[in-house]
Amino acid sequence: MAAKPRPRTTTRDPEDLTRRLTAWLDTRLPGAKAVGVTVPASNGMSSETLLFEIEHPEPPLRACALRLAADPSAYTVFPSYDLTRQYRTMRLVADRTDVPVPRVLWLEEDPGPLGAPFFVMERVEGRVPPDVMPYTYEGNWLHAATDAEREHLEAASVGLLARLHDQVPLSEAEFLALPGDGDALHRHVESQRRYYDWVVAGLARSPLIETAFDRLADLWPSEPGTPVLSWGDARIGNVLYEGFDPVAVLDWEMAAPAPREVDLGWTVYLHRFFQDLTTASGQPGLPGFLRRDHVEARYARLTGRTPQDMDFYTLYAALRHAIVMLRVAYRQVYFGEVAVPADPDTLILHHGSLRAMVQGRYWDAVR
Repeated sequence: MAAKPRPRTTTRDPEDLTRRLTAWLDTRLPGAKAVGVTVPASNGMSSETLLFEIEHPEPPLRACALRLAADPSAYTVFPSYDLTRQYRTMRLVADRTDVPVPRVLWLEEDPGPLGAPFFVMERVEGRVPPDVMPYTYEGNWLHAATDAEREHLEAASVGLLARLHDQVPLSEAEFLALPGDGDALHRHVESQRRYYDWVVAGLARSPLIETAFDRLADLWPSEPGTPVLSWGDARIGNVLYEGFDPVAVLDWEMAAPAPREVDLGWTVYLHRFFQDLTTASGQPGLPGFLRRDHVEARYARLTGRTPQDMDFYTLYAALRHAIVMLRVAYRQVYFGEVAVPADPDTLILHHGSLRAMVQGRYWDAVR
């Protein structure tokens, strides 16, 4: 993993963004200037984040973060970026729960000022478990923590999901409903099928991903349960921590109504993804952290609802992640960073663990 180049995440010019952002700020806060505009090295490959400060004689705020829809010319990871949807979701979570989210300040739906819609929020200070290199590798603050400190962080993080799921009235999140027929779970899975078809349009299809969809049908829950507001990208890498306590939950672009287990499966599997990479490199990683059985038990204690059909939901998480990984790989091909292999499944970094899940032998090996 260390030998692979980090995929390009932006094609935008920071100096041009600074000029244009300052011009836009003047329309919202006359006389204000954007200073210290930076694009974090850890920026994701979906929507982009800019950090900046507002310079003004009497500023109501100074440190800000701006979430900008991806540049359409940059071979985007997702088909669309609905910043209004994210903005409304964050306001809903802030208004109806005690889950910490950054305070959103302004929404700009006109792509003219910066080339794409965006919203501005207050910047929250904290630290994030790193993705590159993953927090499961040696040399970062979470790996260096004590078992008790990681236990505290795990409990607090699962608590975020429990409170989100229990506190948001789903009737107020109807704007997040996915298109299609059937219940929330059917719509969620069908949205992933559409996403996969978009990823492989005109390119080699993935037999492994298509087999995983077939396996999902075999494991389909008999009673998916009442949907809740699902965060969608529920992983600790999308949380800012002060010490080992969450202070801000980020990245709401995949929020949608779904069974509770969609978030739980994503939390569990995204940790396993990093843990598997770590053990494959010869390091022990964090085998006692975010274990599936521990996460399920914590969630049940907090909500009174025992997670069901988790073999289905962890497979679904690994499948969803595989589609993203395939798109990221095809994006690297587009930018000339990698070559197309004979077997497209090998473009999926976790193809081995996904195949093991499809075959029903993954969790027996890691428990």
